Amino acid sequence: MTIEYIQQLVATDESRTVEVKKTTGELQSAMHSLCAMLNSDGGYVIIGIHPTTLRILGQKVVDKTRQEIANEIRKIEPHITIAAEYIDVPDTDGCQVIVFHADKSIFYNAPYVYDGKPYYKVENTTVQMPQQLYEQMLRARDAEMFRWDAQTAQGMTVADLSEKRIRAAVSLGIKNGRVNASAEGETITSLLSRFKLLNDGLPTNAAVMLFAESTDRFPEMELRMGCFRGTNKNIFVDNKSETGNFFDLLDAGIAFCVRNLRLSGEVKGLLREEKLEIPIEALREALINALCHRQYELTDGCVSLAIYDDRVEIVNPGRFPSQISPETIKLPHQSYPHNKLIARVLYLTTYLERWGSGAERIMQLCREQNISDPVWNAENDTVSIVFRRKPLANNSNDGQDPDFGGENGGDNSGSNMADNKRNSSQIVISNGGENGGERKNHQNIVGKDSGENHLTDRQLIIYNLIKANGENSTKELARTTGITRRTIERELSYLKSHGYIERKGTKGGIWLILK
Repeated sequence: MTIEYIQQLVATDESRTVEVKKTTGELQSAMHSLCAMLNSDGGYVIIGIHPTTLRILGQKVVDKTRQEIANEIRKIEPHITIAAEYIDVPDTDGCQVIVFHADKSIFYNAPYVYDGKPYYKVENTTVQMPQQLYEQMLRARDAEMFRWDAQTAQGMTVADLSEKRIRAAVSLGIKNGRVNASAEGETITSLLSRFKLLNDGLPTNAAVMLFAESTDRFPEMELRMGCFRGTNKNIFVDNKSETGNFFDLLDAGIAFCVRNLRLSGEVKGLLREEKLEIPIEALREALINALCHRQYELTDGCVSLAIYDDRVEIVNPGRFPSQISPETIKLPHQSYPHNKLIARVLYLTTYLERWGSGAERIMQLCREQNISDPVWNAENDTVSIVFRRKPLANNSNDGQDPDFGGENGGDNSGSNMADNKRNSSQIVISNGGENGGERKNHQNIVGKDSGENHLTDRQLIIYNLIKANGENSTKELARTTGITRRTIERELSYLKSHGYIERKGTKGGIWLILK
């Protein structure tokens, strides 16, 4: 650093990156500016310049001056090495200019504080940093320490978590070889510790998001669902908002899709295939990803599921990781989960197959059903996935199963289910061969005379709801589908007797999928 270079720096007056002081009598003000530059774009603070004329004056520097400067620099945290430069001023009696340089390359340690307070630059003015900006910079600096899912959940204890949910998740992990079998006999506290979901014996936000009995204190744990007529939000057909833990919201989202999307069937030889118009597993994977990777620290929004005539959109608050974009997510990539603890538990319990494989799996499922790949978008601090629906074919059948809607149906969800039945494609069913078939409503059991066991539409709906949440009771299944409880019990009996499901435990037990 030379006097000539200093003259060049101050020639254009003070700026965002250059500030001058007359003497060390303004040393504390100089430190405010130095701290602000460390938190902004870097720059120079120079002592020994007249603030009005910008004339280089310098000042006498003695050991006490150097000691005072060193003491003030030590008040800047996190600790940083800033060496004051002392430049001789020609034609003076030993006066010197004191220069402090805030290097922009050390910005990664921001936010810095001086004497316990953060400062930053607004144009060429030094001001104290707002708390919100300070906390945002702090989270960016120490991302691991300040991750939302790793923070202790305020006002929550282990007793506020659902033991039933926790043990069901562990059972899934054991069944699929991702959790050691010894975990089945452990206490709830031990299981939570195994999943790294406790801080000093208290549950983390991740534990609450996954297993809380009630999430009333966490309004961000919400799923908003809407089914609309047309291609915008002007006319509601079905509207619902659900709060709860991960499994509650996933269950609600799957049920909403089953209730409002069309179900169709196709006979291939003696076998019958019945499918939701968009693969239920693809929708499930998309919902899991949205709930898992949502940025929960953004409390103003929530995950949303919207069904239009031409598309299905799932939107969650947050951003793509810097390594991924809406275009590259379709290519093989590593996983960069925003909520690492939540993602780890979902992997161990098999809700996530492999980190980084979700998009590939969704596209594969869509292609197998001859549906175009979904589109991912990222804008305005939201990430969305959009599935395209095929246009509805004309259908003259107005038959209605009395167990859907009507007096036996219960609520509006039953009427919507009845609409789905009317909108579904009709198929030709063959008794014993491809020729001589008889046209029937596709809700009837198929392949009966051939000795094959196949699922009706109604049985498939119940099966999918159980697959999404093994804790569904008969009452809950009836409420979700609009089917009478008596019919639900009959269909469950069929699914059990034909080896599709089995019940583990009685009251408070769970359903297990066998095939």
